[in-house]
Amino acid sequence: MDLQLASKRAFISGSTQGIGYAIAKELLREGAEVVINGRDSGRLHRAVQTLERDVRGARVTGIVADFACAADVDRLLDSLGAVDILVNNVGLFDVESFSEITDDEWRRCFDVNVMSGVRLSRGLMPMMMRGGWGRIIFIGSESGVNIPADMAHYGVTKAGMLALSNGLAKLTQATGVTVNTILGGPTYSDGVARAITEIAEDQDASVEDLKAGIIAGNQTSLLGRFIEPEEIAHLAAYLASPMSSATNGSAMRADGGVLTTML
Repeated sequence: MDLQLASKRAFISGSTQGIGYAIAKELLREGAEVVINGRDSGRLHRAVQTLERDVRGARVTGIVADFACAADVDRLLDSLGAVDILVNNVGLFDVESFSEITDDEWRRCFDVNVMSGVRLSRGLMPMMMRGGWGRIIFIGSESGVNIPADMAHYGVTKAGMLALSNGLAKLTQATGVTVNTILGGPTYSDGVARAITEIAEDQDASVEDLKAGIIAGNQTSLLGRFIEPEEIAHLAAYLASPMSSATNGSAMRADGGVLTTML
């Protein structure tokens, strides 16, 4: 299917690996021009090179920025220029007891997971609306609906992201711009893979056995396995396309059936 993205330009925050990288690759395959982002210039350069190697004719560049720093975001917006598609993907997560999460950790999590989307959308959405077309996609999580007890700061910020996306969509009436959120489920991203590998080594267990145990412990998963980043990317590419014009203000689930509600 041609998603009609050949004339579009996209920016994806936090996209040198994991879900963001998979979305970049998918949009490049559809012919879009893509700007990726990371905090480390070396890793960013390698990601650009790999995408150019793996996607024939890829039009891809990168911009370094740390989304915990508002000044970095300002510099990024100054150099980025206009885009048709904004994917707010960057995010922090870690497992930690609520009583041990410091104020600084809460602030950093909020800055990266919520304020990144605020700052980027505030900078790019007005240009989309003046141009009569645009797509803003937030990469959320089922943890923003069903807050995990051992990741409260992550879940709360993902809930904030969901609320932000819905509020921004209300500003887009009859403009040709849409704002939507993808609610991902347990995804085997690079960060998750590293964490599971470390746990497996500590427990002298195999990675595959540990992965199976984690999913078995999640009794509401209908998929019965971890989601692959590419499976999130497929939905993101559709939402980024002109074909999704009737979808606005929505939270689209790609959660493997983890959430048990009908809506």
